[in-house]
Amino acid sequence: MNDLPLVLTTLFGELIDGPSPAAAYMLNGGDRGLLRALESLSVAAASAPSPSGGASIAAHVDHLRFGLELMNRWSEGDADPWTGADWAASWRRTTVDDEEWASLRERFGGEARRWQVALGTPRAVSATELTAVIASVAHLAYHLGAIRQIEPAIKGPRA
Repeated sequence: MNDLPLVLTTLFGELIDGPSPAAAYMLNGGDRGLLRALESLSVAAASAPSPSGGASIAAHVDHLRFGLELMNRWSEGDADPWTGADWAASWRRTTVDDEEWASLRERFGGEARRWQVALGTPRAVSATELTAVIASVAHLAYHLGAIRQIEPAIKGPRA
């Protein structure tokens, strides 16, 4: 039996919703995950550039939303949603107002939920496609860490 879909949905779900009480693989037990952490973030905090002068949290979230949208398009039958994809556009959203922040969080959450379902759907994939699928989990983990470096108030619990 191929357990890869279960493993991928478990790891991805832990990043967006926090770990289950039974086991924590990527985050510390009791972590609320990225989606709930973003809900507690003010518009000002989401729009602020990182302390090092890098991208804002809103830009990171839009970047993640865009990447997951492409992965969802691929999972729904678009053989190559990446050709012509404007990755730079996802980094141009540096500030948001209340309505934009709520909409961005909702759209990101929707794409994340769709991708979580797709991760749990067994399918035949090439080595390149499988690499992209697995990388989507690592990519989310990277940006969760980057977001938490920008805004310490949404860091997870210590081990």
